[in-house]
Amino acid sequence: MSGIPQRRTNLPATFTSFVGRQAEAADIGMLLSTARLLTLTGAGGIGKTRLALEVATGSAKIFPDGTWLVDLAPVQEPAAVASEAATALGVPELGTRPAAEHLAEYLAERRALILLDNCEHLADACAELAKAVLSAAPEVHILATSRHTLGITGEHVFTVPPLSPEDAVGLLRDRAAAVRPGFRVSKANRDQVARLCTDLDGLPLAIELASSRLRTLTLEQVADRLEDRFGLLASGSPTRPPHQRTLRRTIDWSYELCAPTERLLWNRLSVFAGGFDLDAAEGVCAGGSIEEHEVLDLLDRLVGQSVVLTTEIEGLPRYRLLEAIRQYGREQLASSGEDDDLLVRHRDFFLALAQRIDEGWYGPGQAEALARLHVEHTNLLAALDCDADPQRRFALAAALGFHWCAGGFLSEGRRQFDRALALAPEPTLARGRALLIAVWVAQMQGDLAAADRWLDEAETLGEQLGDWALRTQVGGLRGVSAHYRGQAEESIPRYEEARAGMAALGDEREATSWLLALACVQAYTGDPRAPETGRQVIAAFETSGERWGRAQVLMALGHDAWARGDREAAKALARSALESMRGFNDYAMVARMLELLAWATASGGDPGQAARLLGAAGALWRDAGTSISAFGAQMAEHHVRCEEAVLNALGPAAYTQALTEGSRHDNPGRAIQHALDPDHEPPASVTVAGPLTRREREVAALVAKGMSNRKIAAELVLSPRTVEGHVDNIRAKLGFASRAQVAAWWPAQAPPIS
Repeated sequence: MSGIPQRRTNLPATFTSFVGRQAEAADIGMLLSTARLLTLTGAGGIGKTRLALEVATGSAKIFPDGTWLVDLAPVQEPAAVASEAATALGVPELGTRPAAEHLAEYLAERRALILLDNCEHLADACAELAKAVLSAAPEVHILATSRHTLGITGEHVFTVPPLSPEDAVGLLRDRAAAVRPGFRVSKANRDQVARLCTDLDGLPLAIELASSRLRTLTLEQVADRLEDRFGLLASGSPTRPPHQRTLRRTIDWSYELCAPTERLLWNRLSVFAGGFDLDAAEGVCAGGSIEEHEVLDLLDRLVGQSVVLTTEIEGLPRYRLLEAIRQYGREQLASSGEDDDLLVRHRDFFLALAQRIDEGWYGPGQAEALARLHVEHTNLLAALDCDADPQRRFALAAALGFHWCAGGFLSEGRRQFDRALALAPEPTLARGRALLIAVWVAQMQGDLAAADRWLDEAETLGEQLGDWALRTQVGGLRGVSAHYRGQAEESIPRYEEARAGMAALGDEREATSWLLALACVQAYTGDPRAPETGRQVIAAFETSGERWGRAQVLMALGHDAWARGDREAAKALARSALESMRGFNDYAMVARMLELLAWATASGGDPGQAARLLGAAGALWRDAGTSISAFGAQMAEHHVRCEEAVLNALGPAAYTQALTEGSRHDNPGRAIQHALDPDHEPPASVTVAGPLTRREREVAALVAKGMSNRKIAAELVLSPRTVEGHVDNIRAKLGFASRAQVAAWWPAQAPPIS
């Protein structure tokens, strides 16, 4: 595996056949073709998720921009719903804008299907997200599963019924044959099979659990034992709906038939959020009566009993529990008194994972490490929710620095630091180190005011605690803020001091990171020492196998070469930087490299390719929710000059077409491939609509009518801030300096809005 795959779906692989429900699947598919929001409702265990996944899989061809599963079962905070959706879709969260607003804009020009699964405990937040997305993205459809409707205008509802008698029998036959080869439904046992399915109310999950028992019990034994069990519990929970009582009793019965160690593992596995792998199961769940080497065998047994499901996510083998099964296990875990201990073990496992990746970052396997953290994102958030020992929460949040900053989770990282720092204000060393990473996150977001506040606190802490490393790191990070403010004369000596200080403390890892920062700022400011410093960093990284930092240095040296007029060296260095970024999902860094390559290509006499590179960079900036101006006014000026030169060389029509061709390469993987091999994929035909999105074309038309941002906002039911962002994007894409130029350009183009 190489990094986070560039894909059009994240639907999990299924390892069991889809039995029955063909009529329901067809009906839902038909409804979904017209309904923008369709909610599948029904009791727990009725099969809403499995049916929705089948429909989503079958609808892939009509949603060319992807079919995406957003599993909300592990999410507890309403405020995290939009962020979880962005994570599921692979949308980077790099700025400070609300996640829902950014996701809505990302989807505005896409035709995609989003499956919001398990919405019932977050119905209001799901409704708000659905309204935001559907209002901004006319070609997006949402398929939701929930025990209750979302209750918003335009929602269509499909109540998932129990399996028909025929389908219920078919499901039992299929699942029983899988665990007991040769099992058949015959004249002799048909009535008994039908009775069992009827007793189970046609609930797919209940039938799955009962069928798994046919590995060791006869059909008659299963039917009799379930009947006895149901009779025993008939008055146990009269307030539950009938189907819910049936499912609960079936899970009770399945649980009791498990061996003690199987029940114990079931309970312990319930602490995982969003799935787990074998290493995690062994690391968290072994102990007491379960030896580590026994976990795999016990897992296999639970898989055979339909308690644990096997799946594959982003090429990695995984296990998971259905939500009803997981909730049952959590209840049993709490009753056993192991709940707090297992939550701490879960947190400590993922803390150790994050720390291993952090400590070994400047070496090989960076893209793979980020992919592992990406797959475990939900578990990482659950670990950060562990209330035991806030100092270890600081340690975990800090160890995930590269996950937040290189993995595309800046907004989530910022949220976690804001919360952790507010909950534990005591002046500790763990807080001081967490403040350093919080500063890095804020700087990457462009929020230098917040970064300065946290730097002041970290500096004070360093003095109070007498921690020289903390004080040294604060000095280096003040250099980063100075760099972002265009004050290189301040940042260079601070980087030099930080490097020397960390080297004196024996911390070669941090010393190298400050040497990397020094090489970059020297290169961007034309310091004649830049090539030599850069060579030192590259030599160190080539020895270790590190690629992410190496790419940054190559890009910086390429910028230096371009500024000195050596466009061939600039192009070669930019391409080498892009090659180093293969497998990473870093939208902003790849966009900066594409910009540099575009500038060098334009000055080298190939304005068409330069425009396509600008188009690809523009697509990445748009989807990341930021722009090149976040990296300084000078960068923005270089961008504008390049656009003006290319526009003058090509003329408006050819420039617009080239930009649009480039914008098709709208994720880092495709953009890198195009930049390194532009002839690999022939340009697609484009329309006169140009590089502007549908919403941007609407805004441009109203600008041409002389309307202000506030009036445009009222007309299109948007916020003035959003309109301002659209106007800025229009000017940047077209190379215009003013609204007047947009207004003058529009009548000659007049692309259709539809």
